[in-house]
Amino acid sequence: MDIEVIPLGAGQDVGRSCIIVRLGGKHIMFDAGMHAGFDDHRRFPNFDLISPRQDLTPYLDCVIISHFHLDHCGSLPYLSEVRGYAGPIVMTYPTRAICPILLDDYRKITVEKQGGSHEGFFTADDIGKCMAKVTSMSLGQTLTISGIEITPYYAGHVLGAAMFLVRVGHQSVLYSGDYNMTPDRHLGAATVPRLMPDILITESTYATTIRDSKRLRERQLLQQINDCVMQGGKVLIPVFALGRAQELMLLIEMYWQRMGLEIPVYCSQGLSARATQYYKLFISWTNENVKKTFVKQNIFDFPHIKPLQKSHIDAIGPMVVFATPGMLHSGQSLEIFKAWCGDSKNMIILPGYCVAGTVGNKVLAGQKKIQIDRATAVIVNCSVSKVSFSAHADAKGILQLVHQVKPRNVVLVHGERLKMSVLSSKIENDLSTPCYFPANGSIVRVSAGGDIPIHISASVIQSSSNALGHLEGVLISAADRTELVSTDEAMQRHGLHPHRIEFVEMIAIGSPRFTLVNEIAIIIDRFFPDSGLILKTTAPKLGMMDTRLQIRSLSIEATEDGTTLSLRWDYADEDMAAHIRSMIQTLIATSSITDIPKLLSNS
Repeated sequence: MDIEVIPLGAGQDVGRSCIIVRLGGKHIMFDAGMHAGFDDHRRFPNFDLISPRQDLTPYLDCVIISHFHLDHCGSLPYLSEVRGYAGPIVMTYPTRAICPILLDDYRKITVEKQGGSHEGFFTADDIGKCMAKVTSMSLGQTLTISGIEITPYYAGHVLGAAMFLVRVGHQSVLYSGDYNMTPDRHLGAATVPRLMPDILITESTYATTIRDSKRLRERQLLQQINDCVMQGGKVLIPVFALGRAQELMLLIEMYWQRMGLEIPVYCSQGLSARATQYYKLFISWTNENVKKTFVKQNIFDFPHIKPLQKSHIDAIGPMVVFATPGMLHSGQSLEIFKAWCGDSKNMIILPGYCVAGTVGNKVLAGQKKIQIDRATAVIVNCSVSKVSFSAHADAKGILQLVHQVKPRNVVLVHGERLKMSVLSSKIENDLSTPCYFPANGSIVRVSAGGDIPIHISASVIQSSSNALGHLEGVLISAADRTELVSTDEAMQRHGLHPHRIEFVEMIAIGSPRFTLVNEIAIIIDRFFPDSGLILKTTAPKLGMMDTRLQIRSLSIEATEDGTTLSLRWDYADEDMAAHIRSMIQTLIATSSITDIPKLLSNS
């Protein structure tokens, strides 16, 4: 059966992420975002491609939200309350906690732009009803909904961001959402095992970018800020409320403290308080350094960074301001930009990606006259700097993920078409993996999940024919044949030499008990003569006075003084050794060999 991937948003574009996947007869929606570059119906994905009907519930089996950024969750209340989707919605616990706050901020700004009208949009009540339908998940947890298995993995990027592995029957898809393959000051790098899904759907925001080292970028940023404020200028750093804001404020706080600077630094009202609250609540999602120091010192308390008051914007003198949102498409950062951009002493630093159509994107493009809205245009005389502190993977990180996960196919989303084309060619040529980058509304069909014939060598069948009924060997996959062969045969084919791992354990008996090895032999010989686990190949017939026992690689020997047992075994016999060790411990606790029948009846 084919797997189908259909982008409703983020197909050869960045913004309004929304990917439909048909998997094993189920229809799953990954993300339901908004586009910061549009103020009309185009801000949301085209849900009419699913169905023009108002109720979308019959057409979707599950909706999964990767993280709380609005370009991934901004249309969720519209989907569930305006378009009538009443099915399951899945996200992580931090995403569930933070989503409604950002959604309500977005609603307030949009409704204000529309003159107080909610037409074509969602209400505060819609947000509450939508969040009530959400099922929250922890990392590594597997949730099954109507035959759909869902497992989240750590993605870095922002607090609560996750990659989601979805499995239906024999078919599987890993959806990356946004992720970061390198750790930063407060979050770890994405962590995902070699899942080998049929399809990896990955973001490609920085498809052709390879960033400079983090330390070099930090030095550049601090030098630019220092030069500007020392000349009496003001520095605006647009950021999103959670994520890059904390990363950059940590950097500025440490620099101000080290340099003894007294120039004021401000952040948007509530930004620091919200961050501290959520990072305390979800400390397990941060990196190891934050976890270790959080009990003694909350690194998100910033003594040099104060809440921004409206009066500060027009104040005389140098300052640094962190303001939301990060793309200058609305809110406080846009208002400050309009007030400061005309002065050549000032500087704006854009540390993240800015979607086409936003003011931030126009500033980065070098436009000197920018039309903010129909009534407002500004002249940009201030300095503009782009020092990338985006929490997205760069080209090297994307290739690293593909190599690590080993998918059978790759689908690129959340990127620009020309850059996607370059990255797609590299994935196909360097990693020999088919790669696609569909436009919005187009369909990618991939054949996946069929049965794979495996040829099993005779040696594997002979060596594995035991009571447990399973086969053990090495799976070798070639272009036209997949085989299960014995370890010896696999090593011989590839010119490898075996390594032997031997375990040694000394078990204290206490007072001398010279007959203990004999008792162990009696138990094994008399009561477990046909055990597939213990005596599969050799059942020792030992005399009562034997003091050394050998079963396959496991040897059991008493010391001369009779107070200690020495056990040695190979890794291959670990299960058997564990069973016998447990039996020996119980036997040591009994008073004599006459207690053996009681021991066995209770085991």
